[in-house]
Amino acid sequence: MRGRKTLRGGTRTGLDKAALVVFAKAPQAGRVKTRLVPLLGEQGAARLHARLIDDTLRLAVRARFARIELHCAPHARHRAFATLARRYPVTLHTQGRGDLGARMLRACGRALRTAKSVVLIGTDCPVLRAADLRAAARALQGGADAVLSPAEDGGYALIGLRRVSPRLFSGIEWGTDSVLQQTRVRLRELGWRWRELRVVWDVDRPDDYARLGRLRAQRHLLR
Repeated sequence: MRGRKTLRGGTRTGLDKAALVVFAKAPQAGRVKTRLVPLLGEQGAARLHARLIDDTLRLAVRARFARIELHCAPHARHRAFATLARRYPVTLHTQGRGDLGARMLRACGRALRTAKSVVLIGTDCPVLRAADLRAAARALQGGADAVLSPAEDGGYALIGLRRVSPRLFSGIEWGTDSVLQQTRVRLRELGWRWRELRVVWDVDRPDDYARLGRLRAQRHLLR
């Protein structure tokens, strides 16, 4: 199967001990990209969300990690996820209950039972590159306890870990512009060494959607 060959190829990059976790919501109209609904409508926002998931999984395959886990909400049984699992070499998992921090803690802890390190991303960042994911994994292999890719909105688009602690994810004001700063404070309190990668941006608001359009046009011209 072509997907299995991709995974075996991942071991040749030195990332055979690293897991890549992708968090995704099912592309249900009216439940995703709600801040873009006034611009795109519920169906249009859902189609955009589905496209971003697909783009993220293609990025994940290019990064050539040993394995890719797609952690799904509200559950892994949604037909969109089943379709993606046939198209890409991913294993499906349900995110489960709790706030974002509780779900991330659970996913990273699970991955680290069988991997030396884990990198976790969402599906909202179109400017993440395979090189960013590999850089995160290499930093962890080089001794960093954590890696972050800061986002312009005050959060982060990527977190990589060699170990986990509930303190890193509990009590964080998710969805605010202080997520990154609060996380830095927790890392200092834990005494962990961490590295930060380049600053990126997410697609959440109409201005971001316009920026995405310009990015896609630029990529088309560069082909």
